[in-house]
Amino acid sequence: MQTDVRPESMERITTPELAQAFIEEQVAAVREQVGDGKVLLALSGGVDSSVVAALLIKAIGKQLVCVHVNHGLMRKGESEQVIEVFGNELDANLVYVDATDRFLGLLEGVDDPEAKRHIIGEEFIKVFDEEAAKQEGIGFLGQGTIYPDILESKDGVKAHHNVGGLPEELNWELVEPVKLLFKDEVRVVGRELGLPESMVERQPFPGPGLGVRCTGAITRDRLEALREADAIVREEIEAAVAAGTADLPWQYFAVVPDYRATGVRDGKRAYEWPCIIRVINSVDVMTATVPELDWALLHRMCDRILAEVPGICRVAYELSPKPIATVEWE
Repeated sequence: MQTDVRPESMERITTPELAQAFIEEQVAAVREQVGDGKVLLALSGGVDSSVVAALLIKAIGKQLVCVHVNHGLMRKGESEQVIEVFGNELDANLVYVDATDRFLGLLEGVDDPEAKRHIIGEEFIKVFDEEAAKQEGIGFLGQGTIYPDILESKDGVKAHHNVGGLPEELNWELVEPVKLLFKDEVRVVGRELGLPESMVERQPFPGPGLGVRCTGAITRDRLEALREADAIVREEIEAAVAAGTADLPWQYFAVVPDYRATGVRDGKRAYEWPCIIRVINSVDVMTATVPELDWALLHRMCDRILAEVPGICRVAYELSPKPIATVEWE
């Protein structure tokens, strides 16, 4: 599948049999493309890059080098989890790069969402180029691009850092085995590859990470407030699901915008940020609906965020579906 256009005749992958056929086709295609070369894979730990990693390991084994870049825009504890799962449990050839200061320095004062996406994407390429220089024989870049990324980028909805090709000076070829699949199909393939359910059902996370949920120009204090609020949202929803009082949504996270609101804290005026809770259900990410969460669950999230996260004085629940809204705020 070298085209960026999904054929109308392509059957949706909904069964283990169809997933196995897809896996066999892509393993053969990767082996033919890569030969005895080496692939550098951008491994975020999300379902897309994880499925690509599993596919590439099946196809080329130790010819794959997985690189996890901590750009400072990860969710709370996420990089540590990636290291544990991929470095220890799955024994992947994993390289960890802490580039927090590098990315946040470049993003300082940048408030346009598309400019932020381009900066993050371009810097990712530079980081991978540096890591490739430390390896011998790297000639390919693996990516977890999926079909909605391509559609949204082509339609001008939003730029995706993994769509648009590579700088010519890198002299790499792209390896994108799931680029014609929708998210639900990627999950079916992941299960057939034997990935753990916790990984297959991991909620989507954008390439720019919290950078598109900390809207406007990113500051470290607001980014940290967002990271803590987001952790609370995930903890409370997952606890409610475990208790049987809520269904598991497709995606759930916090947004902290770049404006302030007046509040009262300890009897004094507080001029702090609002926090918006975003929860959606979807199948293919092209459309999304907003579930009616239990009122007690919303209150628990609100109470914890206001009590535990410095700098936030208001909490709101967003009701906008896709379309007309997109899943992410930026």
